[in-house]
Amino acid sequence: MEGLERRIAVARGDEPADLVVRNGHVLSVFTREWLDADIAVVDGVVAGVGRYDGHETLDATGRYVVPGFIDAHMHFETVKLMVDEFAQLVLPLGTTAVVADPHEIANVLGVDGVHWLLDASAGLQLDVFFMASSCVPASPFESPRRPFVPGDLESLMRRRRVLGLAEMMNYPGVIAGSPAELEKLGLDGAAHVDGHAPGVLGKDLQAYAAAGIGSDHEALTVEEGRERLRAGMWLLIREASMARNLLDLLPLVEELGPARIAFCTDDRDPEDIADDGHINGMVRKAVAAGIAPEDALVMASLNPALWHGLHRHGAIAPGYQADLLILPDLVTYAPETVLKSGRPIGESSPVEIPDWVRQSVRIRPVVPSDFSTPARGDSIRAIELIPDQVVTNSVVVEPLVEDGLVVADAARDLAKIAVVERHLATGRIGHGFVSGSGLERGALASSVSHDAHNLIVVGMSDADMTYGVERLAEIGGGIVAVEDRRILAECPLPIAGLLSAAPLSEVIVQSRACNDAARGLGWSGATPFLTLSFLGLSVIPHLKITDRGLVDGDRFEIVPLAV
Repeated sequence: MEGLERRIAVARGDEPADLVVRNGHVLSVFTREWLDADIAVVDGVVAGVGRYDGHETLDATGRYVVPGFIDAHMHFETVKLMVDEFAQLVLPLGTTAVVADPHEIANVLGVDGVHWLLDASAGLQLDVFFMASSCVPASPFESPRRPFVPGDLESLMRRRRVLGLAEMMNYPGVIAGSPAELEKLGLDGAAHVDGHAPGVLGKDLQAYAAAGIGSDHEALTVEEGRERLRAGMWLLIREASMARNLLDLLPLVEELGPARIAFCTDDRDPEDIADDGHINGMVRKAVAAGIAPEDALVMASLNPALWHGLHRHGAIAPGYQADLLILPDLVTYAPETVLKSGRPIGESSPVEIPDWVRQSVRIRPVVPSDFSTPARGDSIRAIELIPDQVVTNSVVVEPLVEDGLVVADAARDLAKIAVVERHLATGRIGHGFVSGSGLERGALASSVSHDAHNLIVVGMSDADMTYGVERLAEIGGGIVAVEDRRILAECPLPIAGLLSAAPLSEVIVQSRACNDAARGLGWSGATPFLTLSFLGLSVIPHLKITDRGLVDGDRFEIVPLAV
């Protein structure tokens, strides 16, 4: 007896199951109630929930059995880990599936890089689904290795495990009816589209939703979240390492219930996941804030599956994949046991890393004078950080001028920032200033700079900024902290300048050391290098910087440093 026929026989009780998870409190995500029942598993699939016998038995008496968690929107590259090491990190925490947007790899390695990442993730226990990166570059003000064309997107959307079109970051272009953006939305396979619409409300949001975009993870307030739900969009509540929106948006769950709301992490540091959890950490925080456990668990499992059309994920019911978490309590949400397709989780096989994905940092040699900024007026624009948010303010400040040059000013918390083009060695450098970081000395440099991932460096001295950029070129990308032309800490990311080839434990130590070194240099804001990476993202209000200069996110144009 094989396949479906055997599953049906087990469901009837005529044949023993491969495995029976016995006597647990089983969550029905459809009715949000707990069932005292057994779970019969056949060939990695749930055959039935009731009373069953099996060849193997797992006793769950007194424990809670819930579906595996699904991250509705994330980027591998921010976690700095290759997909096999990422799986080793999150599977024990109960995340059994993720929906990834690989637009970081896409900006650096092109469509070939995305196809490689798809292949590299195919054999993992973790189910990895993708969305085809819709905006490469994110805007005309960014410089990737090569822009995506519609044919690139179509080739990706024909791949198995690619669900649709990833976040449409050029929201001004969509709202304005840009032919280039509308062409993407009309491609075969683009019926399912994620959104990215920070601060968009009113008729602009109506236009964005009318274009067929079905979700958004950029809502910061209850008002923004409610408008998205009213417009028929899915609200993906984000709890990233710096953009922490969970607690601000949970009142919507209390007001309206969990329908059409799902959890996502978007961008997380690896040590943050190790310390605070992944999707399970979001569930824990939501319940601690007063959300019913059943509602929080539905937003972590069924709802991401519903939004993304993963019809056999996200539930414990006949015919669903047997991704099961056994929880000792409804407080910590730390799984005692994780079953993936009915089997205990194990070690991931190492992923082969070809030479062509390494050494992607190509720059002209830099010298300190490349970071000099001539004074051209009495006032300059500066990027002002907002704690725990990816949005920034645009402020006008009086600069400190020495010998005709605008310099960093620790006394007024004003640091230099620059972006160095690194794909084609053009020598192009964008200059600016940032306030609110707390940086007092040294420099921080990174090849992780959303979304084009040119080199971004912030510092108090031109010499340290130069040294940081030089070091990134030497190690093939990564993050470094510099003081007095000395490397305080570094985390090499030689795979596209975005991902480490090192084991999980080593990457966590390196990443933590870099963030600690940044704080030792005075950094006082949110997670240092992740904050730095978002200062280069031109489609987030209000002022950002790319290799082409300062970008006004409200006017959607390049603006000069001098006011």
